[in-house]
Amino acid sequence: MVTEAYDFWLFDLDGTLIDTEWAYTREVFDRVGDRLGRQFSDQEAEILWHGLGGARDPQLRQWGIDPAEFWPIFHDEERPVVRAESTYLHPDAVDFMAEIERQDVPVGLVTHCQEFLTQPVLDHLDIGDWFDTVVCCTEELGWKPDPAPVSHAMSQMGVTAGQRGVLAGDGESDIGAAWNAGLDGIHVERHGPQRRGRCVLGDYRVDSFAPLLSDVATDGGTETR
Repeated sequence: MVTEAYDFWLFDLDGTLIDTEWAYTREVFDRVGDRLGRQFSDQEAEILWHGLGGARDPQLRQWGIDPAEFWPIFHDEERPVVRAESTYLHPDAVDFMAEIERQDVPVGLVTHCQEFLTQPVLDHLDIGDWFDTVVCCTEELGWKPDPAPVSHAMSQMGVTAGQRGVLAGDGESDIGAAWNAGLDGIHVERHGPQRRGRCVLGDYRVDSFAPLLSDVATDGGTETR
């Protein structure tokens, strides 16, 4: 199994292990739109929330929105407790993480989700003990695909580049961060290339974690780079 191939694992959070009910996402973008004087369609909200168009700042600029104005408003309109209560675990992620735990290897989280949102979600879902370290990207630390947050997580876990590691995530930036840090990358495509508008490369490309539990890595729809 793929789970036996690595000395340590890193994961993205939103869209990879968890997701948020659409009603919460829609309400956040409604409030943000009211403050910006510019309403967001369902499609635009989905693109930004899930990063379907790749890096979000260029997408915002393409729509005529200044990222420096958008992000403070967006974070101000988030409701940590409500978001946590609106968040759910992907069942395949639960099964996969149980297998990773049986492997008894270091496990870390590297997420763009900010700390004021990440911790309430981990607490509500009772999954904080899944991870030996939790790294929330910041302007100071860097944002994926910058390898700095990944390297920081590795340092906190006490692992080195000489050990074989992997990062699993649902976005292009996750795979970029993995490769930039010298790790393998697993792309978990939960939306399909049609909605994303492109196909994301990865050492493994799957639509859930389930195929990675197969004894043959190419079974169950798994593709290799």
